[in-house]
Amino acid sequence: MFKRLGAAILLVEDLQKCIAFYQDTLELKIKNQSPDWVEFQNEGQSAVLALHPTRIKQKGFSNMLVGFNVSNLESVCKKLEDKQVKFYKKITQESFGKHAIIEDPEGHLISIVEIPPKDELGQIPYYHGFAPVEGLM
Repeated sequence: MFKRLGAAILLVEDLQKCIAFYQDTLELKIKNQSPDWVEFQNEGQSAVLALHPTRIKQKGFSNMLVGFNVSNLESVCKKLEDKQVKFYKKITQESFGKHAIIEDPEGHLISIVEIPPKDELGQIPYYHGFAPVEGLM
């Protein structure tokens, strides 16, 4: 069901201060950035470290999310619903792809994302190597 760990997501209070720390102090390279979040990924790594601003301070919630990439979010969420998993956020379409968040038994949040390939002939993010496409030859 889960292909690989896609991201460790830290929820931070001061996004700009944390970006400076991870980029300048730890020398991590920025992969993607928007006004609301940033992803770091150094060469040779498949998972990313993402920083997102903390929106709500709630007692009992961790300030870290684990993120998984899947190839079919609807199918995965259906299986999780059948297993009575609690959803913090149902499937939504985001700028980066389809996204849902579930909770583990202790309330830790787990992000699940389906990111489409960049284009029709692009490769899915968790596949590296040659993928022949039928009908092109």
